[in-house]
Amino acid sequence: MRIIPAIDIIEGKCVRLSKGDYSTKKIYSDAPLEVAKQFEAHGITSLHLVDLDGAKSDTIVNYKVLEQIATKTSLSIDFGGGIKNNESLKIAFESGARQITGGSIAVKNEALFTEWIAKYGNEKMILGADANKEKIAISGWMEESDLDLVDFIQKYMEKSIEYVICTDIAKDGMLIGPSFELYQKIIKKCPGIKLIASGGISTFDELPKLAEMGCEGTIIGKAIYENRISLKQLENFIINRF
Repeated sequence: MRIIPAIDIIEGKCVRLSKGDYSTKKIYSDAPLEVAKQFEAHGITSLHLVDLDGAKSDTIVNYKVLEQIATKTSLSIDFGGGIKNNESLKIAFESGARQITGGSIAVKNEALFTEWIAKYGNEKMILGADANKEKIAISGWMEESDLDLVDFIQKYMEKSIEYVICTDIAKDGMLIGPSFELYQKIIKKCPGIKLIASGGISTFDELPKLAEMGCEGTIIGKAIYENRISLKQLENFIINRF
């Protein structure tokens, strides 16, 4: 299972929110590149980078941060937030994103997101399936929908999507543990999915459980920034995995 730290960006700064609520913003660093370099120094190879300004707008905003991290580290970056049209997608890839996470676009413009999967391949595209009470939420989680989470994933699996990031919004940034039952349900009902668990990670002991369950990766945010899980622990986990 891949360890994927998260860097969420508002106005160029590294922040974390609780349950996606922008009013709960807490700034952890003015230098996202230095944070990314710390991750890399501890053997981490993947990074989840989210443009929270972009998520609220119609286009990518913090692409300079993406470009900086991509050119000055070797981290494989999946990028999301504001990818709602072909121009934003082009900017993200040209700025160094290895993969793109599509959430709002996959709901609001199914035809375009499906076109991207066909054009760029399912190794490049990740389905962002963020949910509240198993209903998909979009636009920086400010909008809820009537779409059932599992149905949504299954529909895109039929369009050859492989990677899915699933965040239980009620858990995100709350340090109360991940949604084990929800992830078990998804893995059972969506055989072959490469599920990346996100939201609620609070202790190191939760990581082996997610690995045993069959998650392809797990995204860790506030638990790192609040020193609940140390980078040394993650480094040892990565070493022992091999």
